[in-house]
Amino acid sequence: MGFMDKVTGAADEHKDKLADAAEQHGDKIDQGIERGGDVVDDKTGGKYADQVDQGQQRIGDTVDGLGGEKSPGEAGQGKDENPA
Repeated sequence: MGFMDKVTGAADEHKDKLADAAEQHGDKIDQGIERGGDVVDDKTGGKYADQVDQGQQRIGDTVDGLGGEKSPGEAGQGKDENPA
């Protein structure tokens, strides 16, 4: 069994626990993601603010997907349902 097989197996084993934690503590996780991004922005003087924001959004979408709110692929869909 290779390294990636072990990693994938461990992730699969704990997926339910991660989903439960994301569902129960999603607000705290979101706060942590936001604080982490703020620290990076502070340390870099905002030089990479756009990239940090994108990363925060993707991580948040993934956490929301684990918590059952929506899947990561659904993030951002429906924004321009009625374009002008």
